[in-house]
Amino acid sequence: MPSESDDSRLDEILQQRRAAIQLTISQRNAAFFEAEAEKLDGWADDLKVGLEREIKELDRQIKEARRAATAALTLEEKLAGQKEVKALESQRNAKRRALFDAQDDIDRRREELIAEIEGKLQQRVSQERLFSIRWKLV
Repeated sequence: MPSESDDSRLDEILQQRRAAIQLTISQRNAAFFEAEAEKLDGWADDLKVGLEREIKELDRQIKEARRAATAALTLEEKLAGQKEVKALESQRNAKRRALFDAQDDIDRRREELIAEIEGKLQQRVSQERLFSIRWKLV
């Protein structure tokens, strides 16, 4: 018959092993979170930089079109210049909206990532006896 000290020693070993497994899972989840957050941040930066570059280019084109419209000699040229400025401003406004939409999308993805990690933090640990061994010394 096993003694109480043997049972408590087995329980202690079991608890240590369970804690080690939970630590490993936690570390793996942390690494996953870091990798996904890094990917998300990189994607967000690339998207933001690209859109901001396009907006700056449109600003430059608008400035140039305004100058050309102001310098135009005929009324037709001035009208054509103003139409070009208006079209470029519409493009710039669309790019700005795209930038804001992209930032909203980034925030949504970050929230989803956090919710996914929170779900993984809700660990369910269960213990089930698979088999028992009994022996007798003769």
